[in-house]
Amino acid sequence: MLNEKISVVTGASGHIGYALVKALQARNEKFRILIRSESKIFDGIPCEKAFGDVTDPASLEKAFEGAEVVYHLAGIIDVGGGNEELVRKVNVQGTINVVDACKKCGVRRLVYASSVDAVKPLAGDALMAEETKIDPEIIKGVYGKTKAEATRYVLEHSDDQLEVVAVFPAACIGPYDFKVSSPGEMVRMIMRGKLPVSLAFGGYNFVDVRDVAAGMIGAATKGGAKECYFLTGDVISSDDLIRVISEKCGRKPPRVKMPLWLAKSLAPLAEIYYKLSGNTPLFTRLSVDILTYNCNFCNAKAQAELGYSPRSVAESIGDMVKWIAENEGIACTIKSK
Repeated sequence: MLNEKISVVTGASGHIGYALVKALQARNEKFRILIRSESKIFDGIPCEKAFGDVTDPASLEKAFEGAEVVYHLAGIIDVGGGNEELVRKVNVQGTINVVDACKKCGVRRLVYASSVDAVKPLAGDALMAEETKIDPEIIKGVYGKTKAEATRYVLEHSDDQLEVVAVFPAACIGPYDFKVSSPGEMVRMIMRGKLPVSLAFGGYNFVDVRDVAAGMIGAATKGGAKECYFLTGDVISSDDLIRVISEKCGRKPPRVKMPLWLAKSLAPLAEIYYKLSGNTPLFTRLSVDILTYNCNFCNAKAQAELGYSPRSVAESIGDMVKWIAENEGIACTIKSK
């Protein structure tokens, strides 16, 4: 099979990565996944497995051998801080390694999963369209900065040898949350009845990982070289999101709503808790700030050129609650509507 043209997915065990694996499987495509070690989550999925890491160039060259398309999703999401060196090593140097390996192996197209966090928000609620000029210097937070640096690098190295398409997903929700994302942590807390308060401020743009996966396949097959696409969904307020999650798992939404000033005061203490407990960071200074940013991203370009069609937040949350309940045994009354 190494002599046949196939696709390769880095970060296959991540939230979007696994959704992409399932989408490629549904299309009966031949693909290979780059993983660091064996995992039961891939049992029954017909794919090749290459073992390695984006920080290991030799393993990338072996993984990309014979590949026509590489989907690069491997990265570290960090809203808690304190891991800048590792985040930069994986998100920036790892992406440089991926580009180098693609060119050495004759890969035709690289689809890079950037993030809306790599884009500086416009003032107010102004509608934001795609742009290829990315400036890491004006981005707050190590995650957004490193994604901006990596995005700029891949676009600058798109050429006749390697066509690069960059996609910018919003905050991801939906099934396959094996590694417990920040939104997934909140969903689990509500399912267990451990989120006693809602938020009286902010909101964000949320998208289903399955829609992002479909958008990435569209980028590989129909996207323009050196083009960028926002793979975003609905904007929903923090309070409404918590209400929808509560309703989907059969719980009453919290009646107490935390104001912004109190959230900012408590966030530093929460960061200490996450570091000591090892739990997925949810409530940090950066995450509180992000909830106040403009998140009005326009995905019209992706709809027109990639056939992108995201589902509603309510549908995604319902499926996420159902998936967590079935896979982790958290008891709750799931509401289908």
